[in-house]
Amino acid sequence: MIREILYVLIMGLVFMSCGACSEDKDNDPGKTVPDVKETGDVKLFITTSDRAYDFAQRAVDFSKTSNMSPTTITIDPAVRYQEMDGFGAALTGSSCYNLMQMDAADRETFLKETFSHNTGMGFSYVRISIGCSDFSLSEYTCCDTPGIENFGLQSEELDYVIPVLHDVLEINPDLKILGSPWTSPRWMKVNNLTDLQPYNSWTSGHLNPDYYDEYATYFVKWIQAFAQHGIHIDAITPQNEPLNRGNSASLFMGWKEQREFVKVLGPALEEAGLDTKLYVFDHNYNYDNMSDQQDYPVKIYQDEEAGQYIKGAAYHNYGGVSDELLDIHEKAPHKELIFTETSIGTWNDGRNLSKRLMDDMEYVALETVNKWCRAVIVWNLMLDSNRGPNREGGCQTCFGAVDISADDYKTITRNSHYYIIGHLAAVVKPGAVRIGTSGYEADGVIYSAFENKDGSFAFVLMNDTDEKKMITISDRDNHFSYDVPAQSVVSYRWNQ
Repeated sequence: MIREILYVLIMGLVFMSCGACSEDKDNDPGKTVPDVKETGDVKLFITTSDRAYDFAQRAVDFSKTSNMSPTTITIDPAVRYQEMDGFGAALTGSSCYNLMQMDAADRETFLKETFSHNTGMGFSYVRISIGCSDFSLSEYTCCDTPGIENFGLQSEELDYVIPVLHDVLEINPDLKILGSPWTSPRWMKVNNLTDLQPYNSWTSGHLNPDYYDEYATYFVKWIQAFAQHGIHIDAITPQNEPLNRGNSASLFMGWKEQREFVKVLGPALEEAGLDTKLYVFDHNYNYDNMSDQQDYPVKIYQDEEAGQYIKGAAYHNYGGVSDELLDIHEKAPHKELIFTETSIGTWNDGRNLSKRLMDDMEYVALETVNKWCRAVIVWNLMLDSNRGPNREGGCQTCFGAVDISADDYKTITRNSHYYIIGHLAAVVKPGAVRIGTSGYEADGVIYSAFENKDGSFAFVLMNDTDEKKMITISDRDNHFSYDVPAQSVVSYRWNQ
């Protein structure tokens, strides 16, 4: 009898400690929910895979009772990992073209929803191509006429990318921008490094060592050209997917070639007085199964001359598993890691949020962050309903983070990549530090905690189970609880 009484008392305390549990029992957004709070000690954002909660904003208060919850996760700001640079998507030529087809007021609304720290998700990092990508309006570089003196930005930059970047920078002046080339100018290419025969093709080929100086100047001129338009380039990679010969625009650059080019590119950036970071590799976890390319970035780091110019390495997830991030961090803990590309498409049921939200939140967002990545960037921010514009030989089966109707350039479908980046960006701000956690663990419950520069805490959690879970979060000074819906992502932010 005493045991039953104690059980009732304990469960009553647990219930009292949950604060304002803001969801109704049926997860029906059409119903009036009397206990939904719009303001409180803790701001929350909730998305469920059935879209019943579509980045819905809620709030809970700190509990005023003792915490006896068995599902408590305690954050520990004394345990500190990597600093965060930001989260975002690629503003490809195609994405910018689609954005520029929108009515100006609609475009402003969407960009504020996406990039504003105050009224939107707060995307904080974008990737753009240096020259064309497979999501461009044509194949081109910024110097297609031989001679580096012929360098110049082209229509895609001037008419689409730069105007969109100006709009975004008006909303988020601290936006970080990463640039990556898909190919060098064709006149700089050779068939291989033995024959050194001219290779006049957008696809494959190698960079001719005789043109290392000119190509390094190409990067410098590109960064300076954007600066002349008031746009600061935070970082570059020497080559997108350097082991992929088959993209619509591509260039093969094994680790030895990239090492030698970095020895020229690094000093060129330095001599020009540029503070642009240099990340190497920018390709898959499995190095496209090329045995001689394993540990690609580490091999470049080990060269003292090249390594001094390199900030870290960038990765994609089209092959291999993310444990490679742990391996590279262990071998080179002094270098940074960023995640720069992944896509959804017809091959992985990319528009089906009920399938993709959980997988992408786990393997793209939280897994990369929990394995030392400072940034997470997905592929196209916006494609049209025909999965374009795209280039033959590139991805013609990709969806965007959002897709816009090609019939009216108004109707937008928000896909998993939009939500997973939004859930991180909304509460984890640039300069935040990932911090330690302890306590409740369960299959399907994955999370990460952060301390922002302003001292606030951020916590992002996914519940990949078929039942809601009452999760209590404690920072040792305060605690609060929330009834996390099944198959959902919840982001929290609160002040100490």
